[in-house]
Amino acid sequence: MNPLFTFRGKPSTTVEILCGAGFALALIGVWEAASDLGWIAPTFLPSPSRVAVAGWGLLTKQHLLWHAGVSTLRVWVAFLIAAAMAVPIGILMSSYRIVGASLEPTIDFIRYLPVPALVPLSIIWFGIGEETKIFLLWLGTFFQLVLLVADDARRVPHEYVEIARTLGGSSRAVLTDVVFRAMGPTLVDNLRITLGWCWTYLILAEIIAADSGLGYVIWSARRFVKTPEVMAGVVVIGIIGLVTDQILRAFHRRLFRYL
Repeated sequence: MNPLFTFRGKPSTTVEILCGAGFALALIGVWEAASDLGWIAPTFLPSPSRVAVAGWGLLTKQHLLWHAGVSTLRVWVAFLIAAAMAVPIGILMSSYRIVGASLEPTIDFIRYLPVPALVPLSIIWFGIGEETKIFLLWLGTFFQLVLLVADDARRVPHEYVEIARTLGGSSRAVLTDVVFRAMGPTLVDNLRITLGWCWTYLILAEIIAADSGLGYVIWSARRFVKTPEVMAGVVVIGIIGLVTDQILRAFHRRLFRYL
C-alpha cells in the first residue's frame, strides 16, 4: 500500500512537497474563484491576484524587502536572547528543585499576562525605540520557552543520569553531556514552535512609533483600508515563517539522523 495513505507511513520527501504544493494551489484557486464570483467582498478578502499586485507594488515602490529584513532582524535578536536565557534556566529548573520551586510560580504568573497590556509599561521603561520592540518580542517568547525547556529536561530518562553518576560524572558534566544532549531533538522542535510565537507578536511590537518593519507596513495600510496591501504583508510574514521553519526542520533531520 502507498505509504502516503497508511497510518504513520513515510512517503518520500518529493511526494510530501508535491502534496503540500498541490493543496496550497488548490486553496488559492478556490479563493480566487470565490472572489471572482462575488462570494466574498474584496474589501474584506481581496483575491490572490489583487494581493499579488499589491505585493509587487510594495516591493517596487515601498521597499518591502528592506522592511522584511528589519522585522526578521528584530525577531531573531529577541528570539536568540530568549533562547540563550531559557535553555540554561530551564535545565537548572528541572535539575535542582530549589531553582524550580523558586522560579516556576513567578514564570507561570508572568506568562499568563497579556503582552498587549504590558505595552504602556514597556514604553515607560524603554521609551519608543528598538529596545521596546525587542523587549515585547522577548516577553512573548521567553516565559513560554523556559517551561518547555524544563519539561524537555525532565523527560530525560533518569537511568541516563544514574549511569553518568556511576561512571563518575560531575553535576556539570551530567547537565552538559547527558541531559542537554538527550533533550536535543525535542529542544530543537520547541525552539521552532516558540520562534513562530515570536513572529505572532511582531505587529504588536512594530505599531509603537515605528517607521519600518512589516508590522509598520501592515498597520499603515490598515489606516487607509488598503486590504490587498494588508494581506500582502501578512503573506510575506507567512512566507518568511514557512521558509525559516523548513530550514530548521532540515537542520533537525541532519542533526538527529538517528531518529
